[in-house]
Amino acid sequence: MNYERRGAAAIRGSFTVPGDKSISHRALLFSSLAKGKSEIRGLSTGGDVKSTMNCLGQLGVKIDRAGEIVKVFGEGKLSYSQPASILDAGNSGTTMRLLTGVLAGQKFESAVTGDETLRRRPMQRIVEPLLDMGAKIVASDNMTAPLKIFPAPKLRGIRYEMPLPSAQVKSSLILAGMFAEGETTVVEPVESRDHTERMLKLRKIKTPSGIETTISSDFMVEPAEYDVAGDISSAAFFLAAGAILPNSSVTARGITLNPTRTGFLDVLVMMGAKVKIENIHEAAGEPIGDVTVSHSELSGVEIGGGMIPRLIDELPLIGVMAAYANGETIVRDAHDLRRKESDRIVAVVDNLAAMGAEVQELDDGFIVVGSGCLKGAEIDSYKDHRIAMAFAVAGLAAEGATIIKNAEWAQISFPEFFETLDKLAVRN
Repeated sequence: MNYERRGAAAIRGSFTVPGDKSISHRALLFSSLAKGKSEIRGLSTGGDVKSTMNCLGQLGVKIDRAGEIVKVFGEGKLSYSQPASILDAGNSGTTMRLLTGVLAGQKFESAVTGDETLRRRPMQRIVEPLLDMGAKIVASDNMTAPLKIFPAPKLRGIRYEMPLPSAQVKSSLILAGMFAEGETTVVEPVESRDHTERMLKLRKIKTPSGIETTISSDFMVEPAEYDVAGDISSAAFFLAAGAILPNSSVTARGITLNPTRTGFLDVLVMMGAKVKIENIHEAAGEPIGDVTVSHSELSGVEIGGGMIPRLIDELPLIGVMAAYANGETIVRDAHDLRRKESDRIVAVVDNLAAMGAEVQELDDGFIVVGSGCLKGAEIDSYKDHRIAMAFAVAGLAAEGATIIKNAEWAQISFPEFFETLDKLAVRN
């Protein structure tokens, strides 16, 4: 489907977003490994989380959805049954990487694949350390899916120092460590999202080599009740629009304020946006609150280093904001953008250029020189949900009509995105 967006006078009001995608995946997966009933409220409605749910169902996990509550009846970490067919992770890298960590410790053969875009994404970063643990995994010649996982006599714990921070890689190895002899320690050079550690109540230790997390085979996941906070990465699109459009003010209700996820809010403040955080409380080990962003004159910033893991999903959106900021915005150290659902560096640069922005591609990021004005254009979503949504925001502030091709990919994380955007937009 194509989505047409014309410029708006402003964006105003309050809104809610689906449950956080990262938290939702983990709540389902950890509930399936517990022995007993777990309940999840606020589970994400996006396609990626449905992929995790479907895979768990194929593995024999009983899951009931009654209204807003999802009940998962776990039978313990070795209770999965061999699936009758190959597991399909859809477009979800989180599903594939975390589930592979669990399947590496099972006593049956399995295989995981995904859609055409997921099958292009590299899996070497999980396959190699899992092989070091004694797992038996066969990937394609390019180290991509499908992944075939064979039962290993016994996994062994390792100490793995990650060359780059990644919550998915870290979580995959932590999950495999539940089935390994001895201890498994994962060391990150810079801290990435810590939802896994929070949910499993794992201790993180800061050392000269990085952030260390350790788990052993005697670790047992306990059944729990999870209240999933709103997804800050989904809320970011509307908050960005509030900062860009004159006379705008929007409030995101009940979103996660986990410090490993709030890099985007820090960038808003750095750029000069008006940001107000209220009603902070905690649920399921995660800080939650309401965030209001109001329009202000924005200035270019430089982003890189340890900031990148805290806002990796929001970088395409920051590229759009940069076009409306005074001066130059530089994004560096974001190599991972090339390995997402699309090459997001190429997607950002090409689409901004199509809208008349002054933009330069870097090997590890991009440079945008703000002009305060974009022109409507035909935009390629690259079959990437975050690109589709980021450039819908660009179209909200642009002159003329912007058409997002293959806009339906937004359903991967936020099925209600376009409806919410239309409700909040104030017509010219």
